[in-house]
Amino acid sequence: MAEYRVTGLSPDVIAELIAEVGSLWHEQHQARLTVRPRRRAVGAGAKHKFVFVDRLLATLVSLRHGTTHDVLACWFGVDRSTITRAIGEVRPLLAQRGCTVAPGIRLCTLAEVIEYLGADGQTGIIDGTEIRVRRPAAGRKDRDKFVSGKTKQNAVKTMVLTDAEGRVLFCSPVRPGSWPDITQARQLALVQLLSDSPFMEILADAGYQGMGAQTGGRVVTPPHRKFK
Repeated sequence: MAEYRVTGLSPDVIAELIAEVGSLWHEQHQARLTVRPRRRAVGAGAKHKFVFVDRLLATLVSLRHGTTHDVLACWFGVDRSTITRAIGEVRPLLAQRGCTVAPGIRLCTLAEVIEYLGADGQTGIIDGTEIRVRRPAAGRKDRDKFVSGKTKQNAVKTMVLTDAEGRVLFCSPVRPGSWPDITQARQLALVQLLSDSPFMEILADAGYQGMGAQTGGRVVTPPHRKFK
């Protein structure tokens, strides 16, 4: 029961996640078994000791608290590689499920989030956040791209979009830490999505200066500071 409490989610929400995401994970698992050449029948061989419920809980704890895979491996009594593989399988399924903002309204993509905010003229907030990572292996071509110009450390960056109350509505895929915030927003087609939406305001920091003119004033940034 400790795993359930540490996720910060109610048992009803976890049961809903198990019901929805569990079926998707099993379908994905069976597809992997049938797509490759096999010498045994599907279902033969050793069974999973790390069941889906534990895989889901490990992923939720990792996302909620940033717990390392080594700690989760000791907690669940499995190898670290098992935790890494499980989180890699479950996280995309949680992203496909989307974010529930109201009864019957679930947002899965950035386009749906912009449409939801623009329908009622709500204000959104965007910002880029960095997460420190290990230095990429020597010999990797894009190794230097992970060095953040802000923190001077190896990191990955993601763009987060919230509503005015701070509820997270969208979190983009990670990019190397050297990527500017505005470049990541443009790659996600945020300029095009805002230009095609009803007038709304997106509050942003100085890292997004220039997007206001490109979106007809929909992105509001601090005034440009002139350096002496």
